[in-house]
Amino acid sequence: MKKLVLAYSGGLDTSYCAKYLSQEKGFDVHAVSVNTGGFSKEEIAEIEEKALQLGASSYTSIDAVQTFYDKVVKYLIFGNVLKNNTYPLSVSAERIVQAIEIVNYAKKIGAEYIAHGSTGAGNDQVRFDMIFQIIAPEIEIITPIRDEKLAREEEIEYLKQNGVEYSWEKAKYSINRGLWGTSVGGEETLTSEKPLPDSAYPSQLQEKNPTEVKLTFKKGELVAIDGKEDTPVNNIIKLDALASKYAIGRDIHVGDTIIGIKGRVGFEAPASLIIIKAHHLLEKHTLTKWQQFQKEQQGNFYGMLLHEGNYLDAVMRNIEAFLTDTQKTVSGDVFVGLYPFQFRLNGISSKHDLMNASFGSYGEMNKGWTADEAKGFIKIQSNAGKIYNHVNPSDD
Repeated sequence: MKKLVLAYSGGLDTSYCAKYLSQEKGFDVHAVSVNTGGFSKEEIAEIEEKALQLGASSYTSIDAVQTFYDKVVKYLIFGNVLKNNTYPLSVSAERIVQAIEIVNYAKKIGAEYIAHGSTGAGNDQVRFDMIFQIIAPEIEIITPIRDEKLAREEEIEYLKQNGVEYSWEKAKYSINRGLWGTSVGGEETLTSEKPLPDSAYPSQLQEKNPTEVKLTFKKGELVAIDGKEDTPVNNIIKLDALASKYAIGRDIHVGDTIIGIKGRVGFEAPASLIIIKAHHLLEKHTLTKWQQFQKEQQGNFYGMLLHEGNYLDAVMRNIEAFLTDTQKTVSGDVFVGLYPFQFRLNGISSKHDLMNASFGSYGEMNKGWTADEAKGFIKIQSNAGKIYNHVNPSDD
């Protein structure tokens, strides 16, 4: 039989693929799911049971949470990456790691084919296909939902005709949970004017009493919360659990899809938003003006390329090296206030704080230069403007 690896989530599309490809097309289907956060052991066991019932020869769950952090999330923090100044790339970042793990597994077992359940209308088809083609161009990609332009109702009918009687009732809101955040889609996000209701978000307001949390960074990585050291991954999980009780981190992202259309998606990402903003504040104190400027350009570029599936381009490794080098002095504590539906950055403490220099305080008396030196500096700084206005006196 023709050996095929199926990127399997347990949802309708990939369930259709498992049944159709094994029964109708004669493939030896090996279902694989990649956990980048958000899946419990019980959920993974249910996914495995369903995959085998649908005709898969085997099921494998790959734990890639640490890989996700090491390969992607760490650099999203270093770069303070927020797509369109809003979205921490929660889902798009996951897809890259999932695709790499799946294609590597396919090569490991000698599969000739890889299948996924993407439609022809979204970003994931691009991300998956690009990774697959770059790493393993010899493996053929099979996409039944996209190729046959199947409607949801057609998939359900096929499964029913073949004895698959799972409940496929579409949830009012689609939830995709991962380490770096949770996406939320619904009928409101298909419009341009409607907000998602509070009830659509997975975490509801539980805590109303404000509190302050101390986040400790070491060379840009979150190494402790309130003085308790742990791995960055565990700290992300802990902060998410704490901040989600305040219903922090809700928003709607409006962006340009890879295929050129506009899209809207809700998300809940308390830990990632707090970490990025806290990290950015620490950088404002510990990096030079030009380091910050250059980081902003490179961070935005890195996020855009990642979002559009270009993770394997060599320039991404160049940017990662640059971002890592900028983190040498980004160590210290950031104090964050948590309130219902919001957080506030209260301040920082760091031995690398450039505000603690003895040269002078902003707006106060300086110690490192004289008044005449300041006036001479300002005069020279104004020369370019003086020359331009002399040559172009009527130019406003």
